[in-house]
Amino acid sequence: MSSVETGSASALSRPQISSIPAAQVTPVSFFETYRKSGTPVVITGLLDGLPEWNLEYLCQQFGDCQFPIRQYGTKRYQLDKRQWPNMGSTVETHLMPFTEYAALLRDGTAKAQDLYLGKCSLKQTALANSEPFTFVETRLGLKAPVTDYNLWLGVGGHTTCLHCDAFDGILIQLLGTKRILLFPPRQLPNLYAFPISSHLWAGLKRRASYSQVYPEQPDFESFPRFRAALQQKCEVVLNPGDVFFIPVGWWHEVISTGDGVVCSVNRFWRVLPLSRALRIWNKWRIHLGSVLTVPHVIWTELHSHSRPLDG
Repeated sequence: MSSVETGSASALSRPQISSIPAAQVTPVSFFETYRKSGTPVVITGLLDGLPEWNLEYLCQQFGDCQFPIRQYGTKRYQLDKRQWPNMGSTVETHLMPFTEYAALLRDGTAKAQDLYLGKCSLKQTALANSEPFTFVETRLGLKAPVTDYNLWLGVGGHTTCLHCDAFDGILIQLLGTKRILLFPPRQLPNLYAFPISSHLWAGLKRRASYSQVYPEQPDFESFPRFRAALQQKCEVVLNPGDVFFIPVGWWHEVISTGDGVVCSVNRFWRVLPLSRALRIWNKWRIHLGSVLTVPHVIWTELHSHSRPLDG
């Protein structure tokens, strides 16, 4: 079962994130109570009784299928985020067979070097339409997806840093546990998101959807308003079988916990109703940032073709 913590400071003003048993959820109640209003919720035990997604099972399903493995390295989180050369899906990757990555997970190399399989589409794999996905969609009445199901796999200790997304998300916890820190959309001014203009010169390597702050080791001298954001911080722990609804615009940092392998799958969905999508500025900041990326992409492409050939 999951746990939800909101802390003691300013508890009356702090958002409350519900954790409810799967037996209490229907498609209608999920939409009316949570999706319609954009309210986060943890649904516990939704996948109880379904086959376990352990590493051996994944090796059987994926075999030598190639996956891009992100190489975060040992020094990344010692740097000011403004010094990062890239973030999100632009982090340097190395293509390798899944069984090879599994071996690195087992022998400790993946943990030592922070090698992470992040946001990998399952569309062309044997697990594209697996039972957990169809079961969750049916139980929650989910419709209008905007992405494929994506696999997230690594070992305890990896952190996906504080960011927000442009669509509603469902995070399905399949193996191990994750701890998630959350801040409501209205905390945008206090979270020091990278400016939208960053996309003009850095493309997607510097994203307006990411916060510049380390929420558990904040630099209050550089980011003084973050003290106010902490009064609104929530925390959720996900265990295998739990499903977490993360509405558009909610800022979240995801930490894999423990010493073992941690596996999740997520998918993004169109924001419903449309009126909710229109009033979430975080969503439109991300879309605008994507538009401002275009000049950088064009410049990079032209620059690459203008280089003289070797020899």
